[in-house]
Amino acid sequence: MIKQNLTRRGFLKTGATLGAAIVGAPMILRAETLGLNGHVGPNSRVNLALIGFGKQIGSHVGVTGLHNVHPLYVCDVKSWALKSALNQMNSRGFKDVKGTPDYEDIINDPAVDAVMVVTPDHWHAAISLAAMRAGKDVYVEKPMTLTIAEGQAMVEAEKRYGNIVQVGSQQRSDATFRKAAEIVRNGWIGEVTHVHTWLGTFPEPVLQPEEPIPEGFNYDKWLGPTPWEPYFENRVKGDYGGGWRSFWEYGSKKNGDWGAHHFDIIQWALGRDHTGPVKFVPKGFEGEEYAYYEYADGIRVVRDHPDRKGYMIRFFGTEGEVCVSRNGEIESTPAELVGRPLSPSDTQLYRSTYHQANWIEGIKTRKPTICPAHVGHRTATICQLAGISERLARPLQWDPEAEQIIGDTEAAGWQDRARRAGYELPV
Repeated sequence: MIKQNLTRRGFLKTGATLGAAIVGAPMILRAETLGLNGHVGPNSRVNLALIGFGKQIGSHVGVTGLHNVHPLYVCDVKSWALKSALNQMNSRGFKDVKGTPDYEDIINDPAVDAVMVVTPDHWHAAISLAAMRAGKDVYVEKPMTLTIAEGQAMVEAEKRYGNIVQVGSQQRSDATFRKAAEIVRNGWIGEVTHVHTWLGTFPEPVLQPEEPIPEGFNYDKWLGPTPWEPYFENRVKGDYGGGWRSFWEYGSKKNGDWGAHHFDIIQWALGRDHTGPVKFVPKGFEGEEYAYYEYADGIRVVRDHPDRKGYMIRFFGTEGEVCVSRNGEIESTPAELVGRPLSPSDTQLYRSTYHQANWIEGIKTRKPTICPAHVGHRTATICQLAGISERLARPLQWDPEAEQIIGDTEAAGWQDRARRAGYELPV
């Protein structure tokens, strides 16, 4: 009998042995029984569901243009967003796509192989975990989770079920950021001393009078696990300049917005995907001009420091520096580092040129993506700890091995959050 917890990746690694066992077995095992969902070859069709059709979905719809990727469902709790999603799919030539306001319809359909979770942050974990438990592969927008406990659950599910997970930290699939990370990782600027990065700020949310819930909007489900609050439009808007992103209930503000990108690149460049910082200090504490976090070896990452030469991230080293932003912007000191090729003995980082395509390739080959759950969790943890420190207006000490806030019971309580009845986290 095949063990229930056999992962799909493990199946492929032991294919010859398992194949012999199946030949001699008195029954035929279906792909679903093995947790494979039919993804056993590079030419298999990937049946996809896209969950959440707000502003962020625009960068993901293009995945339906990849070879053998077929959308089966679109999902949103707003009827007008769902109608727009179906129109987009129809305009791309997919006439048989189903629309549903309930992601559970997707989870319960064995025909769906993979899901893209493009909801507000507070829904990332529950939908992803439900999909993983059902044997589906997952692309989840950054930050991967709202809380540290959710991230730990995601990592455990990834191990248990063997899903192919891609976290939407797409800067890892950008050649410029990879080059900057390789410059740092290979010691071309010497020992890193500190890093400056830009996140910016969201406006503080303004509580407004309660408004009627629009017809066709399941507002209760949009709130999901978070506390019930009166509806007004700006609470649920997906604006990049505010909306739900300004509320602690639904995200980690700028720590989870741009921090999920830039902290992620810093982790990658420093070779810390398996660990994290040990100290977080908020802006304003004992006169601190800028928020920062610090690793055990003393490397300090300072948020919103103006000394960045206009770049999003600036790495300072004992023998030079490298600055990097989007749109191919990169410079170094010495200047020739940017054009210096890697030698065979240099560290060469995972190369991906298209984040979503890297995920689809992983689904077909069962090879890990450039940003699986255990990597996305470490970055999201930094976002969440920086947020907790900011909310409590005091420093935090963090043990990255035990994954525990040290010496602060109140702060440690924020590693998880209470969930509304009926919206418990799948296990």
